[in-house]
Amino acid sequence: MSVSTIGVLPVAVRALHSGQEVAITGRIDVHSVPDVRLLLHEIIDTGCGDVLMRLADAEIGDATGLGVIVEAYTRARRAGRRLAVIDMSERTGRLLRASRIDRVLVLREPVEDHTVVAVTA
Repeated sequence: MSVSTIGVLPVAVRALHSGQEVAITGRIDVHSVPDVRLLLHEIIDTGCGDVLMRLADAEIGDATGLGVIVEAYTRARRAGRRLAVIDMSERTGRLLRASRIDRVLVLREPVEDHTVVAVTA
């Protein structure tokens, strides 16, 4: 499933793996936050399990960009889910640490796909 913002804003939100993994690209700021918020709400409300957020190609442009990530964390928690930023640029990582939001979010290394093989005796 792939969705992007309404209009011609320079940001896109893509749901990968049925509401479990989200990739945001572009600048998240006061101009794009309303659309990003709507799309994140849809992804959080329709999926299950952890919400893995990839921000490697995203730029948090201002406080509203940071706020929409905190809001997504809160919404996921209310839905019984956990939000984890698993991929981010160095700049985004510094911003999350400086604002101490990294203490709230669950930051993990990028998740690798593993094949599980069941062996019967």
